[in-house]
Amino acid sequence: MRHRCKIVLLPLLGALVGQVLADEQEERLPQLADLEAQNAVIGKIVLKRENVFDLSDPTENNWVFRLANRLHIVTREKTIRKQLLVESGDPVSARLVDESERILRRNNYLHDADIQVLRFENGVADLEVSTRDLWTLQPEISLSRKGGENSTAIGLEESNFLGGGRRIRFLEDDDVDRDQTIFDISDRHVGNSWVSAAIRIADNSDGHSNALSAIRPFHELDARWSAGLRLWDDKRREALYELGNEAAEYRQERDFFSAFGGWSKGLHKGRAHRWIAGVVYDDSRFGPVTDGSLPAAIPENRKLIYPFIGFELAEDEFEISTNRDQISRTEDFMMGHHVSTRLGWSDEAFGADRDALMFAAAASRGFGSLQKSALLLSGSLRGRLESGEAVNSLLTVNTRFYHTQSEKRLFFAYMSATAGQDLDLDNPVQLGGDTGLRGYPLRYQNGESKFLVTVEQRYFTDWYPLRLIRVGAAIFADAGRVWGPSPLGEERKGWLTDVGFGLRLALTRSASRKVIHVDVAFPLNGDATIDDVQFLLESRRSF
Repeated sequence: MRHRCKIVLLPLLGALVGQVLADEQEERLPQLADLEAQNAVIGKIVLKRENVFDLSDPTENNWVFRLANRLHIVTREKTIRKQLLVESGDPVSARLVDESERILRRNNYLHDADIQVLRFENGVADLEVSTRDLWTLQPEISLSRKGGENSTAIGLEESNFLGGGRRIRFLEDDDVDRDQTIFDISDRHVGNSWVSAAIRIADNSDGHSNALSAIRPFHELDARWSAGLRLWDDKRREALYELGNEAAEYRQERDFFSAFGGWSKGLHKGRAHRWIAGVVYDDSRFGPVTDGSLPAAIPENRKLIYPFIGFELAEDEFEISTNRDQISRTEDFMMGHHVSTRLGWSDEAFGADRDALMFAAAASRGFGSLQKSALLLSGSLRGRLESGEAVNSLLTVNTRFYHTQSEKRLFFAYMSATAGQDLDLDNPVQLGGDTGLRGYPLRYQNGESKFLVTVEQRYFTDWYPLRLIRVGAAIFADAGRVWGPSPLGEERKGWLTDVGFGLRLALTRSASRKVIHVDVAFPLNGDATIDDVQFLLESRRSF
């Protein structure tokens, strides 16, 4: 009996001692910032690539999830490694490790990414890169309703083809504007490079829309150069709206081409300064719709050809959080300054139909802490100057406010203000069920300026049905209105308000990262044609 006890107890004791020693070693591992201060270098970089479902968790170890894991191709090692900004033999850099995590988390096919010190000895630190895949081959069968209009989509998408990070998508989409047959293919890392390439072919009921792009972006804060080109060929029917109903129509054909190059001295004292120069060809032609059923309202043709130069400032200040715009998922927020400006000159001597100064600017900044209260500000200004007058100019200011009440409760407020000047007929400012005013038809108000404010009480639950869906809820109120002349001169309706509530369903295993909104909204004013209750079903990228 004593002999048997020894046989049983000795292995258990050995395992217990081993676990204790491992825990102590893990606790003794220095932080990345400490290793950087000690001038440590990176040794091995070990990849820990997890499948979609964690079979070590008894709640996920069933035949359905085991089959899903066997059918899924885990993201390949080279796909992960070529996105890392650190290599074996490099000095340890906490900044580059953090930025590598953010780059990996931007991929739709990964649920999360984390890089930790695995071991440290004699000035050499081994790193472990942990990632977990999402299910990437998915049929797309959706029915959505917003602004009183239904949309359907049927298709198939693979966002991590053969584990290489490439996206292939085929979609039949039917919405209020048109029926579309769409084929997309894209690769964010062509070969072993940082070049992102995409092709989109869309055969529409009212024309077509084809696009091609190849861009080598400023892929990291310390990147020294960028270059790229974009082409777009588009032909479609468009409508102008009055109180949520189509009231006039026109036909548009647009040819667009842009090529650019950028250069930078890299990151210095936490900031990156970048210069960009390029050329744009933008030809938009308008006409009546063949056999149209509505009155024609035809915008003026525009042919803009211009070189441009721009400047960008990006600051290395980010914050990580969860349960803000997503449910139970790591989110990266840029809290530092981000500023971009661009000036161009369109001239008849270049083949344009007018002389015009083209301008664009954007800026964003975060204040506070997402762990308590945070205010995120952003703004943009774009348009053109013709004969000293501002034309088709839009100034937009957005604010997002997050106040953490508890681990499961969050107060959120959003405000957007837009001021327009002499807008092109095909560029009206719109407000309705598709632009934040959930209790009203889509494109309900049109003008040159608008204001919208939304407040939400968000709830994040622990309910996790089938280990596939995270559940949240929201109570909300929206208020807004437009100002200025409308393209069709419809009657102004003044301030519009609504209240409502809804569920939020986050598909935690899906590469789409979509949050399904199921909302019930009640308009509090408006005209007599509006339903007393609006039911909304849509997929969005945020809560």
